[in-house]
Amino acid sequence: MVSTYFQYNFVTRDMKASLARTAGDTLVARDTAYYKENIGKVKTVDQFVDDYRLFSYAMKAYGLEDMTYAKAFMKKVLESDLDDKNSYANKLTDTRYRNFAMAFGFSKSTTVAQSNAQEDAIIGLYNQTVADLDGVMKADANYFDAMTTRVTSVDQFLHDDRLRNYTFTVFGINEDTYVYKDVRGAIGSDLNDPNSYFNQNWQPHIDAFQTLGPSLQTEYDNRSERLSLIQQIDQLNTAKAQPGADQAAIQAKIDTAQARVDTLNQSLPAYVDKASETQKINEVGTQFSTLQARAKLADGYKDLASFFKFNADGSVTPGNSIMTDENKANMREAYYANAKRVTPGAAMINKANYERDIQNVTTVKDILTNTRLFNYIVLSYGLPASTLTSTLENILTDDPTNPNGYIQKSKSDLVSVYSQIAKDFNFDADGNLKSGMPPQTAAQMKSTSNGYMVHYNDKDDAADATLIAAYKKNIGTITNVDKFLADANLKKLALTAVGLDKENLTTRQLKQILTSDLNDPKSFANAAKDERYVKLAKAFNFKADGSLGSPILAQSETEILLVSKNYVLRKSQFGTADDKTKAEADATYYSDNIAKVEKLDDLLKDKKLTGFVLQAYGLDPEKYDTEELRKIFGSDLSDKNSYVNTLEETKFRDIVASFNFNAKGQVERQTEAQIQTRHGLMQTETMYYNQSLEETQGEDNAGVRLALYFRRMADTIGSAYDILADPALSEVVRTAFDIPQEMQAADIDIQKAYIDKVLKIKDLRDPDKLNKFLTRFTALYDAANNTDVAPAALLLGGSGGSSGGISADTLMTLTQLRTGGF
Repeated sequence: MVSTYFQYNFVTRDMKASLARTAGDTLVARDTAYYKENIGKVKTVDQFVDDYRLFSYAMKAYGLEDMTYAKAFMKKVLESDLDDKNSYANKLTDTRYRNFAMAFGFSKSTTVAQSNAQEDAIIGLYNQTVADLDGVMKADANYFDAMTTRVTSVDQFLHDDRLRNYTFTVFGINEDTYVYKDVRGAIGSDLNDPNSYFNQNWQPHIDAFQTLGPSLQTEYDNRSERLSLIQQIDQLNTAKAQPGADQAAIQAKIDTAQARVDTLNQSLPAYVDKASETQKINEVGTQFSTLQARAKLADGYKDLASFFKFNADGSVTPGNSIMTDENKANMREAYYANAKRVTPGAAMINKANYERDIQNVTTVKDILTNTRLFNYIVLSYGLPASTLTSTLENILTDDPTNPNGYIQKSKSDLVSVYSQIAKDFNFDADGNLKSGMPPQTAAQMKSTSNGYMVHYNDKDDAADATLIAAYKKNIGTITNVDKFLADANLKKLALTAVGLDKENLTTRQLKQILTSDLNDPKSFANAAKDERYVKLAKAFNFKADGSLGSPILAQSETEILLVSKNYVLRKSQFGTADDKTKAEADATYYSDNIAKVEKLDDLLKDKKLTGFVLQAYGLDPEKYDTEELRKIFGSDLSDKNSYVNTLEETKFRDIVASFNFNAKGQVERQTEAQIQTRHGLMQTETMYYNQSLEETQGEDNAGVRLALYFRRMADTIGSAYDILADPALSEVVRTAFDIPQEMQAADIDIQKAYIDKVLKIKDLRDPDKLNKFLTRFTALYDAANNTDVAPAALLLGGSGGSSGGISADTLMTLTQLRTGGF
């Protein structure tokens, strides 16, 4: 008979080949095929435990075969929340149950509109968009200015999206509703030619509004007031009829109202009834609004015609620019003025305008009546936006050194500010310039402008802070896509962040984007070929029906939990309390940052993340560079000839399978109905092969089964207590070190102390030392038992036969052990 030592070495010399032979066994292959074909069809725990072939396969894989009958118990395990330390699976001392629950998705991933990482990302994009706005606007303005000398026709101009959008922003023309013919005709019109396109087609709208607008507005106001008064009279008459009513006082109110109605009746058609009057009010209001809108559009077209120098046929006179330098400057200023916030570029324009205009001021009144100057000064010195013109007048005409003056009698926290304003201007008590002095010297003007450049974006910054705070507060309350789109603050921040705030997308379109399946190339967001749509969809977790889904993660929450647990365990098992604290901090970094990974490159460029994963699996990060890892992650796990599958180190298969990268290295959303990840399925299959291999070997030699089991479990042993808690592991150690059976009756702490004396648990992490230990066990196993039948059959649930003696190779091994030791 072949010795335990020889048989064990034969199996482990090429473990991949041994497992492949096991996988090829007819029964094992058939059960595995059934599992792989059917596990994806399972939607509930009940379906899982009721399918005996599926359930028993998984139970055997995780070493729980003897508990297959306990369906109710295992249901509680599978439904446990593994994030909750008090959940059923976490409270069980046997970690096999927790590992089993972790392999399946019945404890659902968190469903949220946004994860913390997604929230941080969208707010980061918003801040970046705000920061980039000035650069974008400056580039648009520079492009426009440069192209004014290169455009040769109005059609070339209007077909350039960038030129057209810039122009439409300045002149208030709607990009979505404009009529090409009207814009083309207006921009080339000569306003002095009564037959020009503008004068023929758009000037009549301005004339109509100027002619009819005032009378329509008056009619609308008068009809609305009359209807309101008539309704008021009806209510007063009802009140007058109530017992105890002050009839005289009420009648007086009725008479006053009726007198006003009589006055209004003189200029209005007779009142018929409420319904007729309401209809007429709406008709007049619509007529006025239509005339006003057309006139406003016509005004924009009129400005187009006056700013540009296209010929009537749309051409440009050779050698000419399409507009003057003055108009280009005016358009740039208007472009910045139309922005939703004051950018640095706009601030510089405002500063230049102020420093030009302030020099023309001769009295304080000139400042107070000029809104731009007044607002600039208020903002420069950080005064409240509600500051009155009278307040600034009192400051500018006061002597800040006068103890009885306006400034010194003001609130203490404003005295210094008021004093500085007075010092920065040169007006006397009457509001006139002091003799021989300008409104501001160069130094005074610099003081004011410096203040403006500090404070110009205070309002926008405060609005941003308020918007972001509201976003953070409300995003966690969102339960579906409709509620998200109904929240103006949430929608504003998200659309601005991805650059869709100016696109006028309908609620239906936004819903289609947000509920797109990014795994499907035909989904709305992907099919539109607009990167902004994909960014928006990726930032949220809405399902196709609008309900909440789980975040798209490089690793599932379960995998993140598992790898973090393994890392902390490896770092702290044989370390100090400080080692554990540092490991937990590393785990926090990992969980926070792995959630931000969107593609393989993001992972590989962060050495801390890749190092964390490798160390969690017991691998040395120093041995694997970025290119090696890229080849590993780029491998097809289903191809036995792919790079990862040719490596001797099989742990990389687990690592690659634990991530959700597709063939292009992008993170892919897991299928909602999938109860086992790719990693979970592969791990279950591998563990099943290991269990089957151990059982098969145990039928011939129980010692080999014990050795294979110990080899597989060695990585999980953290102390002697783990060995003592497992009868099979204990049997291996007792045999290897010839520990008497009587020792089992001793106090548990005494047993631990003895094992610690003969075996360094940390050595089991070293492959060479582990192999040396198991060589010792297999060599001594036959001698210790003197039979082919060992207690392993009972310890591991297997069976065996009898016979025995010590073979020549065993004796040789014993000789080697005596000289080498362990």
